Amino acid sequence: MLNRIFSPGPNSLGANVGLLALRVWLGGTILLNHGIGKLTGFRTLSGGFPDPFHIGHTGSLVLVVFAEVVAAALLALGLTTRFAALVLAVDMSVAFVFAHKGALSGDHSGELAFIYLAGFVTLLLAGGGAVSMDKVVFKSGGAKKG
Repeated sequence: MLNRIFSPGPNSLGANVGLLALRVWLGGTILLNHGIGKLTGFRTLSGGFPDPFHIGHTGSLVLVVFAEVVAAALLALGLTTRFAALVLAVDMSVAFVFAHKGALSGDHSGELAFIYLAGFVTLLLAGGGAVSMDKVVFKSGGAKKG
C-alpha cells in the first residue's frame, strides 16, 4: 500500500525535473525562512504562539515546527513526498485561514501562505517525481503494468 501512495508514477523528464525544482524550492525556502527561526526561537515563541485549535501555545508551535522543519526537509528530499506535502498544506491552510483571516491583500496579507499552499497541494497530487528519495525507497511504479 505504501508503494501505491509514495512511489512516483511515470512522468516525462520535464515533469520530473519540474517536480524536483518545486520540491527543493518550496521545501528549502519554508525550512530556511520559517522553520529554522521557529525552531531556534522556540523558547521565546512558545508562550504567545497562536493557538487556533486550543491545544496550547507550545503544542501549536510544536506542530508548526514539525511541519516547517521535518516535513519541509522530507519534501525537499522527496522522501514520503505526499505525506510531507499534506502536512505542509494543512500548516499553510491554518496559517492562511486563522493567522491571516483569509486575506490576500492588506496589512496582514496571507498571500504568501496561499501561494505556498498551492505548491504543496500540487505536490500532494503529483508526488515527488522520479528524481526523489521516494523513487529509491518505494521502487515499484505507481501505474500497473499490463
